[in-house]
Parts: sequence; structure tokens; C-alpha cells
Amino acid sequence: MKIEQSKYTEKTGWVGIGQSKVAKPHLVAAFGSTALIKDPGVFNQLKSRYPQAHILSCSTAGEITKDEVSDNSLVVTAIELATSTIQVAQVEISAADDSFKAGLTLAKNLPSAGLVHVMVFSDGLKVNGTALVKGLVDNLPEQVSATGGLVGDGSDFKHTYVGLDKVPEEGKIVAVGFYGAALKVGYGSLGGWDAFGPERTITKSKNNVLLELDNQPALLLYKQYLGEKAKDLPASGLLFPLSLRTVTDKGESGPELVRTLLAVDEKDQSMTFAGDMPEGALAKLMKANFDRLVDGASGAASMSIEALGSHKPELAILISCIGRKLVLKERVEEEIEAVRSVVGPQAAICGFYSYGELCPVAATEKQCQLHNQTMTITTFREE
Repeated sequence: MKIEQSKYTEKTGWVGIGQSKVAKPHLVAAFGSTALIKDPGVFNQLKSRYPQAHILSCSTAGEITKDEVSDNSLVVTAIELATSTIQVAQVEISAADDSFKAGLTLAKNLPSAGLVHVMVFSDGLKVNGTALVKGLVDNLPEQVSATGGLVGDGSDFKHTYVGLDKVPEEGKIVAVGFYGAALKVGYGSLGGWDAFGPERTITKSKNNVLLELDNQPALLLYKQYLGEKAKDLPASGLLFPLSLRTVTDKGESGPELVRTLLAVDEKDQSMTFAGDMPEGALAKLMKANFDRLVDGASGAASMSIEALGSHKPELAILISCIGRKLVLKERVEEEIEAVRSVVGPQAAICGFYSYGELCPVAATEKQCQLHNQTMTITTFREE
């Protein structure tokens, strides 16, 4: 595997990162601010530099490259595989109700023979991440894992963009399939938030729209916890996600997931989240713990290299939630540094801050889940 990285800003132009050069990359991942990522001139420069590669472009809530976090930039990672190959698929989505079908279509459009892993990059606002994941994993071969994320738009939550071999657009979802026995893939996802307050039952919801908690209007109850910060919703909701767990008829708890707020509706006092909020599930408010957020990033990195055995990763793709960035503020690069200390200096690091992360709960599992407020890492190595 050969990797070439560069960074573009309007002030500096193109700046190379490191000395590596690739002649014929299979995939070019471009993660950038909304303004840059949808600029046809910038895309044409990318296409001119890498005419034979598939170009994946995503808008972000912050760009990650090397050991740095930046805004208003475009970070580019060109990947040339030695013996492995990739296939790509794309669908369009106009409403969250189409999410399951979108995931199913992506899975069906990727050839199954030799498929090792799938990474999904989705519009961050029009999709129900839970349904997207279900449609995807229900139709992938059992031995195939999946990771990825819902792309961002800074803290504006207005428009998100994804593109495959063309200028990115709203309402697009792209899947990249990785093929070949020589390719080893690892993944890990952890949070680091502290739960507080009573655990409440979701008594009324519709898919990813939360209407009532303990038979009370959800938004009204939520605002009571936020106090003065309620006036800044939905952005301030990123600082107070909800921990969610389902309970079976036998009293057994499912995996604990975190859901982040995308929108509020004052008229019906509801809140829209990035994934399903099933009735009967138990929800609890969460708040930030700086040290635990950084520890969570380190833990996710450790999980992500388990599958690689004694070999070190050549590439690490980081997808971390915007809520973590807003909490960590000037300390945000500490979580990238924590990942670097685990994956090693030889690994190329790239990624972005997202509106949701896709990853199995454990490194030994294949069943993907939607997460929020986590650091999710996918590592790659060719043997």
C-alpha cells in the first residue's frame, strides 16, 4: 500500500504532507469544508492530479490529517493498493424513510466475491442512520464488516455533500468496497461521555423522531436540563447527547448506544436524532468528560489494531463526532494525538468530524451499528 497526502486552503494552495508519492492510486479521499468541497474548480484540480482514480469527496465538520485538526481546508489522501482492489457504489436519498432501501441498494451493487470490508459515506441530514445500516448489513455477506460515517456541515446543520467522481451534491451516499485476501482491516469505536440524571423511558416516537419521555413532551423535558443553553438548540444539543439502551422481554439489555440531536420542532415539542429512538427503550442524558473523551479515542485505536495482529497499520481513517470537537475545543487535537500514540508513526492518518459514525460495537463483531459522539477508527494493512 502506498499513500500520498496533501492539504489545500485558499491561503496556501496545495501543500504536500510527507514525501510519499503514488503513481496510480485506486482511491482518492477528499474531506473538506462545505465551501471547498463543492467548488468545481477545486474538484477539477483533483481530477487533473488523479485522472484514473475514484475520487470520494465529503463535506465535514472539521478535517483530520496527520496529527492535526483543521477547518476551512481540504485534506486529500491518495491510496494505491498493491494486490487488493476496490469497487464503488452510489445511491441518492431524498428523505429519511428511504434509508433502509438505500443501504440495501448499496450492498446489492457491490460484488460479493472477495469482498472484505465496506466503508460508507452518507449525507448527514437526509438519512436515518439506523435504517441505512440495517439495509446495508442485512444484505452483505456475513463475514463482511462495515464502517463509515454521516458527513457534516460544520455546526450549521444545513447542507451536507458527498460525491463520487464528480462535484459533491446533497442527498448522496457512497460505499467503497475493499477486496482481496491480503488486505487486513480493523476497527474500533468508543465514546467517553458521562451519564447523569434519571433513566427515562421513550413512551412515544416515530423512527428517529423522539416525541415523549415518561409520557412528557421530549423537547420540554430536555430544555429543563439544558437551562440557558436551550436557547442555542439544536447546536447546544451536541453537548448533551442521549445514551440509549433497549431491554428485551426477558429483561436483557442490548448494547448501549449514543444518539446525537440533529433538529428540534417547537410546534410538536419533538427532537430528531441521527438514528432510531425506539419506543420502550431507556434513555439517559450525557455530558462531557474531557479526559474520558481522549481516553475513548485511545481505546478505539487499540480496538482497531486488534485484527491486524502483530502488524502495524499503514492507514487509519478517523471519523469523530462534531460534539466531541465542540466540547474539546482547543484540546481537540489531543484525541488525534492519542490515536497516533497507539497506531504508530508509520500510519497515515486522515478523516473528519461527522454527524454520526458507523462501526460494529466490538472489534470481534461484524454487525455494524450507528453511533454518535464516538471516535471511530478503521485501520488498513496489506500483507
